[in-house]
Amino acid sequence: MAEHYVRQPRSVMLVLHDVAPQTWEDYRPFVEAVDALGDIPITWLVVPDFHKHDRVDAAPAFQRLMHSRLARGDELVLHGYFHCDDSPAPRTPQAFFMRRIYTWEGEFYTLDQRQALQRLEAGIEVFRHNDWPLHGFVAPAWLMSEGTRQALRQLPLDYTSDAQHLYRLPDFHAIDAPGIVWSARSAVRRGLSKIISDHREAHLHNAATIRLGLHPVDMRHEFSRRYWLQTLTRLLENGREPVTKFTWLQHQPLIRSAA
Repeated sequence: MAEHYVRQPRSVMLVLHDVAPQTWEDYRPFVEAVDALGDIPITWLVVPDFHKHDRVDAAPAFQRLMHSRLARGDELVLHGYFHCDDSPAPRTPQAFFMRRIYTWEGEFYTLDQRQALQRLEAGIEVFRHNDWPLHGFVAPAWLMSEGTRQALRQLPLDYTSDAQHLYRLPDFHAIDAPGIVWSARSAVRRGLSKIISDHREAHLHNAATIRLGLHPVDMRHEFSRRYWLQTLTRLLENGREPVTKFTWLQHQPLIRSAA
């Protein structure tokens, strides 16, 4: 017998990257503005020890903040462990491009299975110690080695993601979840990001969901901060339902393998 699924309303996910005690002050004004719009759940990508000098477990005020956000219906996601690339220096042109030009923060890009599993388990323990529910992992810059993928298959997590998909674990079944993200470190980059993002939003008009992927640097410039708030408001006014990543995933049909 064929299975029938109720079509879900179009949605929008507001996702804050690189969340740590030191980046909360960047996000605070924006989050307060979002809260003023109404009941809008946020997905927070939490780094346990940002750049090796900002430990979540040494920041009780931040821990209380995260508990308060969970009580509002938000989701916390494990986002790397250190969020910095501390592997040996790149030795090939491709590795140099990915690890020094594309990003300096691809923490899980080169790790073997043992190394990845060690860091993932350490991150999971931080969440467990703080009594934070955990369903997802997002690698910094969305870069994952094969060893990382192997490690994720061994852990009690529901999903991971890259820039355009969510992946159910442990089988890495891909589900389209397109996103918009900025490069905001210079005025030129911010201007180009605005043009590209406006075009992408128009292209995604009929998409089932749109992920808005924000970073702390976006919050340090009025131009980019205003863009994100206006875009979120516009998508909500156009009928999109705000959801967390895990809430959205729970409403996606399971694809069963053939017997």
